[in-house]
Amino acid sequence: MKSIRMIFAATTALFAASAVHATDLEVTHWWTSGGEAAAVAELAKAFDATGNKWVDGAIAGGGSTARPIMISRITGGDPMAATQFNHGLQAQELVEAGLMRDLTGVAEKENWKDVVAAPSLLESCTLDGKIYCVPVNIHSWQWLWLSNKAFEDVGVAVPTNWEEFVAAAPKLREAGKVPLALGGQAWQRRGLFDVLLISLGGKELYNKIYQDKDAEAARSEDTAKIFKAAADAREMSEGSNVQDWNQATNMVITDKAGGQVMGDWAQGEFQVAGEVAGEDYTCLPGLGDNALLTTNGDAFYFPVLNDEEKSAAQEELASVMFDAKTQVAFNLKKGSLPIRKDVDLNAANDCMKKGLAILEKGDVIASADQLVTPDTATQIEGMFTEFFSDMSITPEDAQERFAELIENAD
Repeated sequence: MKSIRMIFAATTALFAASAVHATDLEVTHWWTSGGEAAAVAELAKAFDATGNKWVDGAIAGGGSTARPIMISRITGGDPMAATQFNHGLQAQELVEAGLMRDLTGVAEKENWKDVVAAPSLLESCTLDGKIYCVPVNIHSWQWLWLSNKAFEDVGVAVPTNWEEFVAAAPKLREAGKVPLALGGQAWQRRGLFDVLLISLGGKELYNKIYQDKDAEAARSEDTAKIFKAAADAREMSEGSNVQDWNQATNMVITDKAGGQVMGDWAQGEFQVAGEVAGEDYTCLPGLGDNALLTTNGDAFYFPVLNDEEKSAAQEELASVMFDAKTQVAFNLKKGSLPIRKDVDLNAANDCMKKGLAILEKGDVIASADQLVTPDTATQIEGMFTEFFSDMSITPEDAQERFAELIENAD
Protein backbone atom coordinates (compact mmCIF):
# COMPACT_ATOMS: atom_id res chain seq x y z
CA MET A 1 0.00 0.00 0.00
CA LYS A 2 2.84 2.30 0.90
CA SER A 3 4.48 1.70 -2.46
CA ILE A 4 1.21 2.54 -4.27
CA ARG A 5 0.94 5.82 -2.34
CA MET A 6 4.56 6.59 -3.16
CA ILE A 7 3.98 5.90 -6.87
CA PHE A 8 0.82 8.04 -6.80
CA ALA A 9 2.68 10.88 -5.08
CA ALA A 10 5.56 10.69 -7.53
CA THR A 11 3.17 10.64 -10.51
CA THR A 12 1.27 13.63 -9.12
CA ALA A 13 4.52 15.49 -8.65
CA LEU A 14 5.54 14.68 -12.22
CA PHE A 15 2.28 16.06 -13.64
CA ALA A 16 2.59 19.13 -11.43
CA ALA A 17 6.12 19.73 -12.67
CA SER A 18 4.98 19.32 -16.27
CA ALA A 19 2.15 21.77 -15.71
CA VAL A 20 4.59 24.39 -14.44
CA HIS A 21 6.65 24.26 -17.64
CA ALA A 22 3.81 23.70 -20.12
CA THR A 23 2.39 26.81 -21.79
CA ASP A 24 0.03 27.83 -24.55
CA LEU A 25 1.47 29.46 -27.65
CA GLU A 26 -0.70 31.19 -30.22
CA VAL A 27 0.55 30.49 -33.75
CA THR A 28 -0.85 32.55 -36.62
CA HIS A 29 -0.82 31.44 -40.26
CA TRP A 30 -2.99 31.52 -43.39
CA TRP A 31 -3.27 27.77 -44.02
CA THR A 32 -7.00 27.06 -44.16
CA SER A 33 -7.60 24.68 -47.08
CA GLY A 34 -8.14 20.96 -46.50
CA GLY A 35 -4.58 19.94 -47.34
CA GLU A 36 -3.09 22.87 -45.45
CA ALA A 37 -5.17 22.15 -42.34
CA ALA A 38 -3.99 18.53 -42.39
CA ALA A 39 -0.38 19.72 -42.57
CA VAL A 40 -0.79 22.25 -39.75
CA ALA A 41 -2.25 19.49 -37.59
CA GLU A 42 1.07 17.65 -37.84
CA LEU A 43 2.98 20.67 -36.51
CA ALA A 44 0.45 21.12 -33.70
CA LYS A 45 0.60 17.44 -32.78
CA ALA A 46 4.40 17.47 -32.58
CA PHE A 47 4.44 20.59 -30.41
CA ASP A 48 1.67 19.35 -28.11
CA ALA A 49 3.78 16.22 -27.53
CA THR A 50 6.31 18.41 -25.70
CA GLY A 51 3.69 19.12 -23.03
CA ASN A 52 2.96 22.59 -24.39
CA LYS A 53 -0.16 23.60 -26.31
CA TRP A 54 -0.46 24.89 -29.88
CA VAL A 55 -3.25 27.50 -30.00
CA ASP A 56 -4.23 27.79 -33.65
CA GLY A 57 -4.64 31.28 -35.07
CA ALA A 58 -5.55 30.58 -38.69
CA ILE A 59 -6.51 33.65 -40.74
CA ALA A 60 -8.56 32.95 -43.86
CA GLY A 61 -7.94 34.74 -47.14
CA GLY A 62 -4.32 33.92 -47.88
CA GLY A 63 -1.11 35.77 -47.16
CA SER A 64 -2.20 39.10 -48.65
CA THR A 65 -5.05 39.21 -46.13
CA ALA A 66 -3.21 37.71 -43.18
CA ARG A 67 0.11 39.56 -43.31
CA PRO A 68 -1.24 43.06 -42.59
CA ILE A 69 -3.17 41.66 -39.61
CA MET A 70 -0.09 39.88 -38.28
CA ILE A 71 2.14 42.93 -38.73
CA SER A 72 -0.43 45.21 -37.10
CA ARG A 73 -0.62 42.99 -34.04
CA ILE A 74 3.15 42.79 -33.66
CA THR A 75 3.75 46.52 -34.09
CA GLY A 76 0.70 47.34 -31.97
CA GLY A 77 1.98 45.50 -28.89
CA ASP A 78 -0.26 42.42 -29.16
CA PRO A 79 2.16 39.84 -30.59
CA MET A 80 1.40 36.18 -31.11
CA ALA A 81 4.03 33.64 -30.08
CA ALA A 82 4.86 32.57 -33.64
CA THR A 83 3.72 33.63 -37.07
CA GLN A 84 4.09 32.48 -40.65
CA PHE A 85 5.69 34.58 -43.37
CA ASN A 86 7.04 33.68 -46.79
CA HIS A 87 10.72 34.08 -47.48
CA GLY A 88 11.93 37.34 -48.87
CA LEU A 89 11.62 40.81 -47.43
CA GLN A 90 8.22 40.50 -45.76
CA ALA A 91 9.50 40.49 -42.17
CA GLN A 92 12.77 42.41 -42.55
CA GLU A 93 11.49 45.68 -41.09
CA LEU A 94 10.10 43.83 -38.06
CA VAL A 95 13.49 42.19 -37.50
CA GLU A 96 15.32 45.49 -37.91
CA ALA A 97 12.96 47.07 -35.37
CA GLY A 98 13.97 44.44 -32.80
CA LEU A 99 10.51 42.89 -32.69
CA MET A 100 11.57 39.37 -33.69
CA ARG A 101 13.39 36.82 -31.57
CA ASP A 102 16.95 35.76 -32.41
CA LEU A 103 17.00 31.97 -32.97
CA THR A 104 20.73 31.66 -33.65
CA GLY A 105 21.35 29.70 -30.45
CA VAL A 106 18.79 27.03 -31.35
CA ALA A 107 20.04 26.85 -34.94
CA GLU A 108 23.67 26.41 -33.92
CA LYS A 109 22.88 23.88 -31.23
CA GLU A 110 20.98 21.72 -33.76
CA ASN A 111 23.35 22.35 -36.71
CA TRP A 112 20.69 23.68 -39.05
CA LYS A 113 23.29 24.89 -41.56
CA ASP A 114 24.71 21.38 -41.94
CA VAL A 115 21.41 19.67 -42.79
CA VAL A 116 19.40 22.33 -44.65
CA ALA A 117 18.55 21.25 -48.21
CA ALA A 118 18.09 24.77 -49.58
CA PRO A 119 20.74 27.04 -47.98
CA SER A 120 19.24 30.12 -49.63
CA LEU A 121 16.11 29.74 -47.51
CA LEU A 122 18.08 29.68 -44.28
CA GLU A 123 20.00 32.69 -45.60
CA SER A 124 16.64 34.42 -46.08
CA CYS A 125 16.11 33.96 -42.33
CA THR A 126 19.46 35.57 -41.60
CA LEU A 127 20.20 39.24 -41.00
CA ASP A 128 23.60 40.52 -39.88
CA GLY A 129 24.72 36.97 -39.18
CA LYS A 130 21.78 36.12 -36.91
CA ILE A 131 18.96 33.68 -37.69
CA TYR A 132 15.44 34.98 -37.06
CA CYS A 133 13.13 32.35 -38.50
CA VAL A 134 12.59 28.62 -39.02
CA PRO A 135 12.22 27.55 -42.67
CA VAL A 136 9.73 24.67 -42.65
CA ASN A 137 9.53 23.61 -46.29
CA ILE A 138 10.61 24.14 -49.87
CA HIS A 139 7.81 25.28 -52.12
CA SER A 140 7.96 25.75 -55.86
CA TRP A 141 5.42 27.48 -58.09
CA GLN A 142 6.28 25.94 -61.45
CA TRP A 143 3.73 23.13 -61.75
CA LEU A 144 0.91 22.32 -64.15
CA TRP A 145 -1.69 20.01 -62.56
CA LEU A 146 -3.86 18.09 -65.01
CA SER A 147 -7.02 16.02 -64.61
CA ASN A 148 -6.40 12.76 -66.45
CA LYS A 149 -10.15 12.05 -66.66
CA ALA A 150 -10.96 15.47 -68.13
CA PHE A 151 -8.75 14.71 -71.11
CA GLU A 152 -10.05 11.15 -71.33
CA ASP A 153 -13.59 12.54 -71.45
CA VAL A 154 -12.80 14.65 -74.51
CA GLY A 155 -10.67 12.03 -76.24
CA VAL A 156 -7.38 13.89 -76.02
CA ALA A 157 -4.12 12.52 -74.65
CA VAL A 158 -2.98 14.07 -71.40
CA PRO A 159 -0.64 16.93 -72.41
CA THR A 160 3.06 16.66 -71.76
CA ASN A 161 3.81 20.40 -72.02
CA TRP A 162 2.21 23.84 -72.12
CA GLU A 163 1.89 23.92 -75.92
CA GLU A 164 -0.11 20.68 -75.97
CA PHE A 165 -2.28 21.98 -73.15
CA VAL A 166 -3.11 25.15 -75.11
CA ALA A 167 -3.86 23.06 -78.20
CA ALA A 168 -6.30 20.90 -76.23
CA ALA A 169 -8.22 23.89 -74.85
CA PRO A 170 -10.87 24.07 -77.63
CA LYS A 171 -11.84 20.41 -77.10
CA LEU A 172 -12.20 20.98 -73.37
CA ARG A 173 -14.28 24.10 -73.97
CA GLU A 174 -16.58 22.28 -76.40
CA ALA A 175 -17.22 19.64 -73.72
CA GLY A 176 -18.26 22.29 -71.21
CA LYS A 177 -15.04 22.18 -69.22
CA VAL A 178 -12.91 25.17 -68.28
CA PRO A 179 -9.48 24.55 -69.82
CA LEU A 180 -7.51 26.42 -67.13
CA ALA A 181 -8.78 26.85 -63.56
CA LEU A 182 -7.59 30.15 -62.10
CA GLY A 183 -8.63 31.94 -58.92
CA GLY A 184 -9.40 35.62 -58.81
CA GLN A 185 -6.78 36.69 -56.28
CA ALA A 186 -3.97 38.96 -57.46
CA TRP A 187 -1.14 36.71 -56.28
CA GLN A 188 -2.45 33.79 -58.34
CA ARG A 189 -2.47 35.82 -61.54
CA ARG A 190 0.98 37.26 -61.04
CA GLY A 191 2.21 33.79 -60.03
CA LEU A 192 0.87 32.32 -63.27
CA PHE A 193 2.79 34.90 -65.30
CA ASP A 194 6.01 34.24 -63.37
CA VAL A 195 5.65 30.51 -64.05
CA LEU A 196 5.23 31.22 -67.77
CA LEU A 197 8.28 33.50 -67.68
CA ILE A 198 10.51 30.88 -66.07
CA SER A 199 9.18 27.80 -67.85
CA LEU A 200 8.84 29.24 -71.36
CA GLY A 201 11.40 32.04 -71.22
CA GLY A 202 14.14 30.29 -69.30
CA LYS A 203 16.48 31.15 -66.46
CA GLU A 204 18.51 33.84 -68.21
CA LEU A 205 15.49 35.94 -69.20
CA TYR A 206 13.90 35.55 -65.76
CA ASN A 207 17.07 36.65 -63.96
CA LYS A 208 17.60 39.62 -66.26
CA ILE A 209 14.13 40.88 -65.44
CA TYR A 210 13.75 40.14 -61.75
CA GLN A 211 17.33 40.00 -60.52
CA ASP A 212 18.98 42.62 -62.73
CA LYS A 213 15.83 44.79 -63.12
CA ASP A 214 16.64 44.99 -66.85
CA ALA A 215 13.78 46.94 -68.43
CA GLU A 216 15.04 46.28 -71.96
CA ALA A 217 14.80 42.54 -71.30
CA ALA A 218 11.24 43.13 -70.10
CA ARG A 219 10.52 44.91 -73.42
CA SER A 220 12.21 42.24 -75.57
CA GLU A 221 10.67 39.95 -78.17
CA ASP A 222 11.35 36.99 -75.88
CA THR A 223 9.18 38.58 -73.19
CA ALA A 224 6.54 39.44 -75.79
CA LYS A 225 6.14 35.68 -76.33
CA ILE A 226 5.49 35.26 -72.61
CA PHE A 227 2.75 37.90 -72.72
CA LYS A 228 1.21 36.09 -75.69
CA ALA A 229 1.16 32.92 -73.57
CA ALA A 230 -0.40 34.95 -70.73
CA ALA A 231 -3.10 36.08 -73.14
CA ASP A 232 -3.73 32.42 -74.04
CA ALA A 233 -3.99 31.64 -70.34
CA ARG A 234 -6.43 34.52 -69.85
CA GLU A 235 -8.68 33.14 -72.60
CA MET A 236 -8.38 29.56 -71.30
CA SER A 237 -9.34 30.61 -67.78
CA GLU A 238 -12.47 32.52 -68.82
CA GLY A 239 -15.44 31.14 -66.89
CA SER A 240 -13.33 29.83 -64.02
CA ASN A 241 -15.38 32.00 -61.61
CA VAL A 242 -13.64 31.01 -58.37
CA GLN A 243 -11.68 33.15 -55.95
CA ASP A 244 -9.41 30.94 -53.85
CA TRP A 245 -6.61 28.76 -55.23
CA ASN A 246 -7.95 25.59 -53.59
CA GLN A 247 -11.34 26.16 -55.25
CA ALA A 248 -9.51 26.18 -58.57
CA THR A 249 -7.66 23.01 -57.58
CA ASN A 250 -11.00 21.40 -56.76
CA MET A 251 -12.16 22.11 -60.31
CA VAL A 252 -9.29 19.91 -61.53
CA ILE A 253 -9.95 17.25 -58.87
CA THR A 254 -13.63 17.06 -59.91
CA ASP A 255 -12.69 17.05 -63.62
CA LYS A 256 -14.54 20.32 -64.31
CA ALA A 257 -11.29 21.88 -65.50
CA GLY A 258 -8.46 20.49 -67.57
CA GLY A 259 -5.66 21.89 -65.46
CA GLN A 260 -4.29 24.50 -63.11
CA VAL A 261 -0.95 26.28 -62.83
CA MET A 262 -0.22 26.34 -59.12
CA GLY A 263 2.52 25.66 -56.62
CA ASP A 264 3.23 22.23 -55.17
CA TRP A 265 0.93 22.99 -52.23
CA ALA A 266 -1.89 21.93 -54.57
CA GLN A 267 -0.71 18.35 -53.95
CA GLY A 268 -2.16 18.51 -50.47
CA GLU A 269 -5.64 19.01 -51.91
CA PHE A 270 -5.28 16.04 -54.27
CA GLN A 271 -4.17 13.85 -51.38
CA VAL A 272 -7.05 14.88 -49.11
CA ALA A 273 -9.41 14.01 -51.98
CA GLY A 274 -7.85 10.54 -52.27
CA GLU A 275 -6.37 11.22 -55.72
CA VAL A 276 -3.29 9.26 -56.79
CA ALA A 277 -0.42 11.01 -58.58
CA GLY A 278 0.25 9.51 -61.98
CA GLU A 279 -3.16 7.81 -62.08
CA ASP A 280 -5.86 10.36 -61.35
CA TYR A 281 -3.81 13.43 -62.07
CA THR A 282 -0.58 14.39 -63.80
CA CYS A 283 1.95 16.94 -62.60
CA LEU A 284 4.32 18.71 -64.99
CA PRO A 285 7.18 20.62 -63.34
CA GLY A 286 8.21 23.62 -65.42
CA LEU A 287 4.96 23.18 -67.37
CA GLY A 288 6.68 20.24 -69.05
CA ASP A 289 8.92 22.61 -71.03
CA ASN A 290 11.71 23.73 -68.73
CA ALA A 291 12.03 21.88 -65.43
CA LEU A 292 13.34 24.77 -63.39
CA LEU A 293 11.92 25.38 -59.93
CA THR A 294 12.06 28.37 -57.68
CA THR A 295 12.91 27.53 -54.10
CA ASN A 296 10.68 29.52 -51.85
CA GLY A 297 8.65 28.37 -48.92
CA ASP A 298 7.18 29.17 -45.57
CA ALA A 299 8.98 30.24 -42.45
CA PHE A 300 7.95 30.98 -38.89
CA TYR A 301 9.11 34.01 -36.98
CA PHE A 302 8.86 34.40 -33.21
CA PRO A 303 7.97 37.86 -31.88
CA VAL A 304 9.81 39.01 -28.76
CA LEU A 305 7.67 38.28 -25.68
CA ASN A 306 8.06 39.62 -22.16
CA ASP A 307 7.33 36.21 -20.66
CA GLU A 308 10.13 33.80 -19.74
CA GLU A 309 7.92 30.71 -19.85
CA LYS A 310 6.52 31.49 -23.28
CA SER A 311 9.97 32.48 -24.53
CA ALA A 312 11.32 29.07 -23.51
CA ALA A 313 8.38 27.39 -25.25
CA GLN A 314 9.14 29.40 -28.39
CA GLU A 315 12.54 27.74 -28.55
CA GLU A 316 10.90 24.33 -28.16
CA LEU A 317 8.50 25.13 -31.00
CA ALA A 318 11.34 26.26 -33.27
CA SER A 319 13.18 23.02 -32.55
CA VAL A 320 10.08 20.89 -33.18
CA MET A 321 9.36 22.58 -36.53
CA PHE A 322 12.87 21.81 -37.81
CA ASP A 323 12.92 18.25 -36.41
CA ALA A 324 13.40 15.52 -39.04
CA LYS A 325 10.31 13.49 -38.09
CA THR A 326 8.10 16.57 -38.00
CA GLN A 327 9.47 17.61 -41.38
CA VAL A 328 8.42 14.33 -43.00
CA ALA A 329 4.94 14.30 -41.44
CA PHE A 330 4.27 17.94 -42.26
CA ASN A 331 5.57 18.03 -45.84
CA LEU A 332 3.90 14.81 -46.94
CA LYS A 333 0.60 16.49 -46.08
CA LYS A 334 1.57 19.93 -47.37
CA GLY A 335 2.80 18.75 -50.76
CA SER A 336 6.08 20.63 -50.36
CA LEU A 337 9.63 19.32 -50.01
CA PRO A 338 11.31 19.03 -46.59
CA ILE A 339 13.79 21.75 -45.68
CA ARG A 340 16.18 19.07 -44.39
CA LYS A 341 18.25 16.77 -46.60
CA ASP A 342 18.57 13.99 -44.00
CA VAL A 343 14.95 12.80 -43.87
CA ASP A 344 13.36 9.51 -44.95
CA LEU A 345 11.05 10.08 -47.90
CA ASN A 346 10.16 6.53 -48.91
CA ALA A 347 6.51 7.56 -48.74
CA ALA A 348 6.99 10.34 -51.31
CA ASN A 349 4.56 10.24 -54.25
CA ASP A 350 5.29 10.60 -57.96
CA CYS A 351 5.15 14.40 -57.96
CA MET A 352 7.28 14.86 -54.87
CA LYS A 353 9.92 12.55 -56.37
CA LYS A 354 10.01 14.72 -59.51
CA GLY A 355 10.58 17.79 -57.37
CA LEU A 356 13.31 16.09 -55.34
CA ALA A 357 15.11 15.04 -58.52
CA ILE A 358 15.11 18.62 -59.81
CA LEU A 359 16.32 19.89 -56.44
CA GLU A 360 19.11 17.30 -56.39
CA LYS A 361 20.28 18.38 -59.86
CA GLY A 362 20.41 21.96 -58.70
CA ASP A 363 17.97 23.23 -61.34
CA VAL A 364 16.63 25.86 -58.97
CA ILE A 365 16.48 29.65 -58.94
CA ALA A 366 15.43 32.32 -56.46
CA SER A 367 11.76 33.23 -56.37
CA ALA A 368 10.63 36.69 -57.45
CA ASP A 369 9.61 37.45 -53.84
CA GLN A 370 13.27 37.13 -52.87
CA LEU A 371 14.35 39.48 -55.68
CA VAL A 372 11.88 42.38 -55.47
CA THR A 373 10.46 44.37 -52.59
CA PRO A 374 6.90 43.79 -51.34
CA ASP A 375 5.94 47.20 -52.78
CA THR A 376 7.13 46.26 -56.27
CA ALA A 377 5.46 42.85 -55.98
CA THR A 378 2.15 44.52 -55.06
CA GLN A 379 2.36 46.83 -58.06
CA ILE A 380 3.03 43.91 -60.41
CA GLU A 381 0.14 41.97 -58.88
CA GLY A 382 -2.17 44.92 -59.46
CA MET A 383 -1.14 45.16 -63.10
CA PHE A 384 -1.82 41.47 -63.74
CA THR A 385 -5.14 41.67 -61.90
CA GLU A 386 -6.22 44.27 -64.47
CA PHE A 387 -4.81 42.27 -67.38
CA PHE A 388 -6.62 39.06 -66.49
CA SER A 389 -9.85 40.90 -65.66
CA ASP A 390 -10.02 43.09 -68.76
CA MET A 391 -9.83 41.36 -72.14
CA SER A 392 -9.44 44.75 -73.85
CA ILE A 393 -5.92 45.18 -72.44
CA THR A 394 -3.58 43.94 -75.15
CA PRO A 395 -0.50 41.83 -74.40
CA GLU A 396 1.59 44.69 -75.86
CA ASP A 397 0.12 47.28 -73.49
CA ALA A 398 0.52 44.96 -70.52
CA GLN A 399 4.15 44.27 -71.46
CA GLU A 400 4.98 47.97 -71.56
CA ARG A 401 3.38 48.57 -68.16
CA PHE A 402 5.33 45.62 -66.78
CA ALA A 403 8.59 46.96 -68.22
CA GLU A 404 7.95 50.34 -66.57
CA LEU A 405 7.43 48.64 -63.20
CA ILE A 406 10.69 46.72 -63.61
CA GLU A 407 12.48 49.92 -64.66
CA ASN A 408 11.35 51.64 -61.46
CA ALA A 409 11.66 48.61 -59.17
CA ASP A 410 13.35 48.99 -55.79
